[in-house]
Amino acid sequence: MIEGVKIKKLKWIADERGRLMEILRGSDQIFRNFAQVYITTAYPGVVKAWHYHKKQTDSIAIIKGMAKLVLYDSRDDSPTKGEIMEVFAGDFNPLLVQVPPFVLHGFKGIGESEAIFMNIPTEEYNPQQPDEYRLDPHNGGIPYDWNRRDG
Repeated sequence: MIEGVKIKKLKWIADERGRLMEILRGSDQIFRNFAQVYITTAYPGVVKAWHYHKKQTDSIAIIKGMAKLVLYDSRDDSPTKGEIMEVFAGDFNPLLVQVPPFVLHGFKGIGESEAIFMNIPTEEYNPQQPDEYRLDPHNGGIPYDWNRRDG
């Protein structure tokens, strides 16, 4: 587990009308603050990686479909520097994953349908000075292979 990454197990509450799932409450230990909420998607097999933030903490939940969320600790002062963490989340494993600043992260849609991600970042997106830094997903210097590994 990468230092500073937090995971909250989510659960569906169902009745005859449908389902409800709480993602984040102000009273949760994992709660920090938030500046906005947004949704992004990935089609099956598509990799959207690598990126990180210098100020922002992301709280990510896959709200539809399945995805592989991968994190890489690039922080020089971290006891888990160089560690890679894979989290499989979505319909069959609902989780909220909190990613601290300077931890590179990306995801890949791994199901048969589009994966829908909800992010609750601690900072508002500023298009004039975005707190978003990117590396190539396949040749960015991170020792990770996005290809599927069969048993």
